[in-house]
Amino acid sequence: MTETRTSSALLTDRYELTMIDAALLAGTHDRECVFEAFTRRLPAGRRYGVLAGTGRLLELIEQFRFGDEELQYLQDNHVVRDETLDWLAGYRFSGTIRGYREGELFFPGSPFLIVDAPFAEGVVLETLLLSVFNYDSAVASAAARMVSAAVGRPLAEMGSRRADERAAVAAARAAYIAGFSATSNLEAGRTWGVPTMGTAAHAFTLLHDSEEDAFRAQVDALGPGTTLLVDTFDVEKGIETAVKVAGPELGAVRLDSGDLPKLVRQVRDQLDSLGATRTRITVTNDLDEFTIAALAASPVDSYGVGTSVVTGSGYPASGMVYKLVAHRSRGSEGDWIPVAKKSDGKASIGGRKHPVRRHDASGTAVAEVVHIVEAGDVPDDTGRDLLVPLVTDGSVHREHLGAEGTRRAREHRELAISELPDEAFRLGRGDPVIPTIFE
Repeated sequence: MTETRTSSALLTDRYELTMIDAALLAGTHDRECVFEAFTRRLPAGRRYGVLAGTGRLLELIEQFRFGDEELQYLQDNHVVRDETLDWLAGYRFSGTIRGYREGELFFPGSPFLIVDAPFAEGVVLETLLLSVFNYDSAVASAAARMVSAAVGRPLAEMGSRRADERAAVAAARAAYIAGFSATSNLEAGRTWGVPTMGTAAHAFTLLHDSEEDAFRAQVDALGPGTTLLVDTFDVEKGIETAVKVAGPELGAVRLDSGDLPKLVRQVRDQLDSLGATRTRITVTNDLDEFTIAALAASPVDSYGVGTSVVTGSGYPASGMVYKLVAHRSRGSEGDWIPVAKKSDGKASIGGRKHPVRRHDASGTAVAEVVHIVEAGDVPDDTGRDLLVPLVTDGSVHREHLGAEGTRRAREHRELAISELPDEAFRLGRGDPVIPTIFE
């Protein structure tokens, strides 16, 4: 996503820099380390998560530079010592990052991102990394449930006015990766290649002297294949007027209020009786995965979702954390030492890890297996390797970026979803659909 400023370096918490300040003073800032990002648990009732945000994060890492303005701010506010300002002035991430493909599914405990870097270089990315993945993955995970509930009917993301202006673009991208067909947000279309859609709101109808005048103006501008919003006044009258103006080739009508299961059936019957048998019905009234599922037997052709998708359908963050799991004992030739947090309820597992997904003979996923490995050795496992290179020696792998990276992520999400057992798509409460096993 295009940022207002070219630097992303201050999109972080102060303690990331004060840790670097203290580590530089202690001489431990350049100790080789392994960091991992993972989630401890899925939100209640969720059977899987969908990873989103990788392409955005990699662009932000490239923009993570402390320019004159950023350094002056830090100096004026006495955030770190002058010696640390000098170190920050030359900051360029030079490490290596491997992780799940964007669009991959994630489960509790499994590391979806592994960062190999000197301590100071790796720790300073923590806040940025988590802010991107926690939000984007929350949106993608909720959107994927809506896609499943829609059973093949297209969904459009329409939540820009319910989110921060930059988060709105990220949400549109994440929803598209998760299977939504389009967004109302034009910046998401320009930056990430997400198809855009939209016609008119109630204000357009209220602008004109009559509903018929409004419909004629829209049809004159956009053609009879447009979508007319028919519930500003009276739905039955609105349908009659819409077909009168656009003819039986009217593209679609939109419903944004009312008792939808009952109303949709009435609208379908009325459209058919007027000869508009091919006119589609789209609904946009405070939908989430549960209301979409409730409309499964109704003659709805498409959905528009706003608030629920951009807020993660009740879970606006994914509970992801970023932990140091190993470091060298001394110098570049020292032994790797696993380290772990022991706090009650927040314990982590130390050591470098390599995750794979195991499948049964039919190709259905049965387990997320996390191997604890020594010195980066890849284990002998028949499961599908989940890690791919994202950054190598400071250089970002370009295939993950931009519109092309977004398209690739959408395609991979479809593949990953197809591996899940059927119970993954139940909306009721339940545990993760496959277990995470450490070996």
